[in-house]
This record gives sequence, C-alpha cells and structure tokens, in this order.
Amino acid sequence: MNQMKYSNQTDDVYGIKAAGSKKKTFVLWREVVMAYAAPAIMAGIGGLVTADRGLLIGALTTIGGASALMALMIGILLRSRVGLIRWIICAPHLVVVGVFALAGSSFGLYAAWVTSGLLEFIIPSNHLAWVSRVWIDFPLSGFIASTIVTWRWRLAVTTNFSSKRRR
Repeated sequence: MNQMKYSNQTDDVYGIKAAGSKKKTFVLWREVVMAYAAPAIMAGIGGLVTADRGLLIGALTTIGGASALMALMIGILLRSRVGLIRWIICAPHLVVVGVFALAGSSFGLYAAWVTSGLLEFIIPSNHLAWVSRVWIDFPLSGFIASTIVTWRWRLAVTTNFSSKRRR
C-alpha cells in the first residue's frame, strides 16, 4: 500500500507515466532536442534551396542554439513554481501561449542586443558576419520555441489536471 502511494506521488512530481497510460507528459529534454532540431532542419533546407551559406551556418548555430536555449529556459520556468500559478493553469490556452511567446521574443531581442553589443565591443563587426543575423534569429527563435514549449506544457498540464478531477 505504501509503495503504491509513493508511486502515485512520483508519477505526479516527475511526469513518469505507467505503461499503457493515456496521460500526456511533459519531458523537458525531448522538448529541448526538438526545439534545436526542428528550426535547424527547416533553416538548413532553406539555406540549401537558396544556396545561402550564412543561413546554413546560422541554422546550426544561432537559430538552433537560440531555440534550444529558449526551450530549456521556458521549460525550467514552467516546471518550477511559476507553472503552478493559478492564472497560468486556469487562463485560456491561447492567452497563456501568447504571453509566453511575447516574453520569449522579448528575451530574444534583449539577447540579440547584448550579444551584438558585447561582440562589437570585443571584436569589430566586420570580422563576424553572423552578428547581423542575431537581430532576426534570436527573437524569432525565442518566439517559436516559447510558443511550442508552452503549448505542449499546457496540453500536458490540462490533460493531467482534468484526469485528476475525474478520480
């Protein structure tokens, strides 16, 4: 009996699902891997089609890297106590996703400003062609990663929350 009680607590805290369970879980490492791979592949295809070497390099560095970093940060934030705030759980799905998407793109814009400012201070900008790309790559990657991670997290929370209500 005590082992069963411990198992249910573990399921709730760590998002572990039993074999055959219909619960959707939010697994952060999978979200981070997909946040890197999906935009990197799409931008890489775009770079191949347009024969843009800068886009090919950006796909693997600034686009994929910024997306993965943003997904990691948003995922950690949502899995922490912030994800338990009532308005995040109870507000309409699109409102929560929109707020986090706006926050992600704002953070990406801030990161682009800091990155370009620091690198221009250290190294002249004519030596680093990719620095001009961060003004598009970072905010766009932040927006996309925040939207997808928040959407998937919210689906998992809503599914788990509604299944617990039925018990």
